[in-house]
Amino acid sequence: MTASTAEAPGTGRTLFFVFVTVLISMVGFGIIMPIMPALMMEVTGKNLSAAASYGGFVYFIYALAQFLMSPVLGGLSDRYGRRPVLLISLVFYAFDFVLMALAPSFAWLVIARALSGATAATYSTANAVIADVSPPEKRAANFGLMGAAFGIGFIIGPVLGGFTAEWGIRIPFLVAAGLGAANAVFGYFFFPETLKDKREFSWKRANPIGTLISVSRYGMVLIVLISFFLIQFAYNTLPSVFSYFAKAKYDWSEFNISLALAYVGITAAIVQAGLIRRIIPAIGELRAVILGASCMVTSMVGYAFFAPTGAQVYLWITVGALGGLIMPGMQAIMSAAVPADSQGELQGAVASVMSLTMMTSPLIMTQIFSTYTDDVGIVFAGAPLVLASLCMTAGMIPFIIIARRQPASGHSSPGASA
Repeated sequence: MTASTAEAPGTGRTLFFVFVTVLISMVGFGIIMPIMPALMMEVTGKNLSAAASYGGFVYFIYALAQFLMSPVLGGLSDRYGRRPVLLISLVFYAFDFVLMALAPSFAWLVIARALSGATAATYSTANAVIADVSPPEKRAANFGLMGAAFGIGFIIGPVLGGFTAEWGIRIPFLVAAGLGAANAVFGYFFFPETLKDKREFSWKRANPIGTLISVSRYGMVLIVLISFFLIQFAYNTLPSVFSYFAKAKYDWSEFNISLALAYVGITAAIVQAGLIRRIIPAIGELRAVILGASCMVTSMVGYAFFAPTGAQVYLWITVGALGGLIMPGMQAIMSAAVPADSQGELQGAVASVMSLTMMTSPLIMTQIFSTYTDDVGIVFAGAPLVLASLCMTAGMIPFIIIARRQPASGHSSPGASA
């Protein structure tokens, strides 16, 4: 084995720990989704319609704390190492789920999610660990492990949440807390520090919106980022309201909701693992984005108007899975529009926009759901999905105009700019 391909002793164990960490984090996210409506109704004493708006606020608090603290935790991991930041994050992960399991009131849930969001360094620190231990030629494959963990966790999480909720809606939180605590103990004994060169911590660099300001000098990119915001805002609607929508429209149990969410994970994994690599080279990046967005809009309209029974939801989940084409296609087009020395800034700006949509979409869309399911005036559980379809369409129009003016990137097919 040459020096370029040599890995440090214990790299396999480190990658396994990181894989399990991301897997458990996604399991925890998936566990929450099918049981949030019942939990919100219990701690607020409200009906499903009103509870949805409270649930949106909980998502907002988590995303806001994560948005503000992620760059800080990234800087701290560069200063003090990956090991302490990741282990502390895992401890707070377990503590957060214990708080939610015991929460007697809505205020407890808000505090729990704020703490969890503020210490949610799992993904960024896990990626930093992979960069630390992987030789360049193996880095892409090792990052691919994180994508696999992400997808598998989202399939397992909802099913585990729906299944264990049969014994009580607080039980899934205790299961997630136990998994997180066990992983923290495992990491304490078997996860070594991977950072070799530490740097001083800088508050100026720990700035969540600085990259947005920086890339604004590229006028085209700024317009595309606005389009990206609208598209991601729409994309985040389903995770925000699907459980409430399914319960209101079909009176689904937590287990039925969990099965549908697991199917979302399976179809997304098929698209991400196989179809993306075939479709984008065949039709080009721009057409792939248009295809993905069209399928997402069709599925949202389908949920709202053309799914009178729960079984038909699975058809629209299948159609909407092709929305997985949007992100890689848009990333490629945006990357081709900025110079090589600004790629890091661009990715930081993309991450900031995604964080902003994770804050705003749940807050607004659950409020719309609440407004249109409160038995006063028009009752229409699909209202947020209709708005999401309009936002995605509005975001695609300027994106298509701008993207057609850009030369195709080097790895696109000739049809990419058509």
